[in-house]
Amino acid sequence: MSIIIVSGALANKLHNGGEAWVRLSWATGLRRLGHDVYFVEQIAAKTCVDKSGAPAAFEQSANLAYFRGVMGRFGFAGRSALLLGNGEACEGMDWPRLLDVAASADVLVNISGHLSVEPVMRRVARRAYVDIDPGFTQFWHADPAGGFRLDGHDFYFTIGENIGSADCSIPTGGIRWLSVRQPVVLDDWPVTAAPPDPARFTTVASWRGPFGPMQFGGRSYGLKVHEFRKCLALPAIAASRCAAAGAPAPRFEIALDIHPGDAKDRAALRDNGWHVTDPRALAADPDQFRRFVQGSGAEFSVAQGIYVDTHSGWFSDRTARYLASGRPALVQETGFSRHLPSGTGLVAFSSPEEAANGAARVLADYDHHARAARTIAAEFFDSDRVLARFLRDVGM
Repeated sequence: MSIIIVSGALANKLHNGGEAWVRLSWATGLRRLGHDVYFVEQIAAKTCVDKSGAPAAFEQSANLAYFRGVMGRFGFAGRSALLLGNGEACEGMDWPRLLDVAASADVLVNISGHLSVEPVMRRVARRAYVDIDPGFTQFWHADPAGGFRLDGHDFYFTIGENIGSADCSIPTGGIRWLSVRQPVVLDDWPVTAAPPDPARFTTVASWRGPFGPMQFGGRSYGLKVHEFRKCLALPAIAASRCAAAGAPAPRFEIALDIHPGDAKDRAALRDNGWHVTDPRALAADPDQFRRFVQGSGAEFSVAQGIYVDTHSGWFSDRTARYLASGRPALVQETGFSRHLPSGTGLVAFSSPEEAANGAARVLADYDHHARAARTIAAEFFDSDRVLARFLRDVGM
């Protein structure tokens, strides 16, 4: 049995159940393989807020309360630590215990390079960087003036499966990027009963995300907002295609984190037949997020423009969970079809017209697509397979 530390942003992404699953699936998946797993997170004082979103002291913050709740819910209460800054405060495991764990750990799984506390980092035998934002990570690294560095790791993994290939425009920066898929613990995401409305296509999204448009090599790379705007007319187009195919009319719903300053976009979505809901009411913690996904008929989502335009091969962790739940996914092509079967259960599109045709195909034979969705998840995203390969790649 190996000792493994998983680090990633959980308290930093307060009340975002989908983001919590990204990190939890690594920790619970590695534990399922029989390893002794610990979870460690860093948070800055400026990130700490109370329930209303106002600045708060670390010890009284909603971030810490959320961290404690999620860690307890998933069995890591005594095997986790939330660090303030560079170790000014340590909740969960105390500082001496954390250093002891680090000194005996076989590997650190550093998701997005989240952990940077040097006394912890240098004690771990192997350090693996896991990139879940392909394009952003490599472009930042390639900019000498940006101050972003990937140093301090022994292995580099990315979910952008096409990085390093001739048709992917993301630079490797001289790094050997190993591909890894988003792990899903299938027991946590069982196939559930048929949804009450199979024609309800949903997703959970942030309109702009945490990063602005990327400028690199004289080119601008867009965000999810730019791709969604291209699909504003989809509900009407899809309704027409479904009617022609004898399929029920689809309903498109987004649990959308959107700033009040984007009121025009919100109005445009609603005017075009989109149903916009609040993710904080529907998917604020891991259990709520799972209920939202499993209560849906299928997923519809676009990708960040940078993932699409670079042909990165990026694939969403959220989509993998729809598939595992036996929910078909209709998602924007990023080059992932080179590695994953597309057409049944998982349907890729590159234009609103292709998306409308895909919705009609799914709803014309829903049960077939639902069974295929689970099969794809079991073959390509099962944490047992994904993480066993990861551990082999780091020499364990």
